[in-house]
Amino acid sequence: MDLCTIVGMGEGMGMGLAARFGREGCRLALIGRRQDQLDAFATDLAKRGVKATGYVADAANPGMLEAAFERVHKELGPTRVMIYNAAVFRPALPSQLRAADLIDDLRVNVAGALVAAQSVIPGMKAAKSGTILITGGGAALEPFPIGASLGAGKAAVRNLSGAQAGELEPLGIHVATVTIAGTIARGSHFDPDRIADEFWRLHRQPVGQWQREVVYK
Repeated sequence: MDLCTIVGMGEGMGMGLAARFGREGCRLALIGRRQDQLDAFATDLAKRGVKATGYVADAANPGMLEAAFERVHKELGPTRVMIYNAAVFRPALPSQLRAADLIDDLRVNVAGALVAAQSVIPGMKAAKSGTILITGGGAALEPFPIGASLGAGKAAVRNLSGAQAGELEPLGIHVATVTIAGTIARGSHFDPDRIADEFWRLHRQPVGQWQREVVYK
């Protein structure tokens, strides 16, 4: 069974992704900031017949994130699917957003995605296969004032994902982003379980038919 590692585990999109990939037979490594929450998610998933193990790391801390991936790979084996789902939303208008706060947010919204990808690329290169998926946001396409920091991060990580795809596709590694152009909410069109289907579809695309982005709207 392939190992799927999800960075930025939460009860919304994170659980939707974990349930979807787990249902397809993937083993799961869940990376988040709180062990008690990770344990609760793992217990919930176990009731559905899905095996998941939690690992604590703050996506804003490169060393901590790298260490978490090292533990994952030592204990569970190489990651075959990595999903970067971590993000920070700081409500602030561009005229009021402090530069220091923007830099802090970019550590999670962009730099964390870079570190996570770099942590799995060596194993994927060795296997000549793998999938890296990033949870994107509609603010990358249509900025909104109160979400200036998040929008800047989503635009940057969208660009980063495209650059990674250009580098890694020839090596057999599929990189793509799901740009979610709406507010995630259960029971709506933007239900995380429905959006998770797009992540799974991207992962299962055959070589030669890889998409680099899906805009979910």
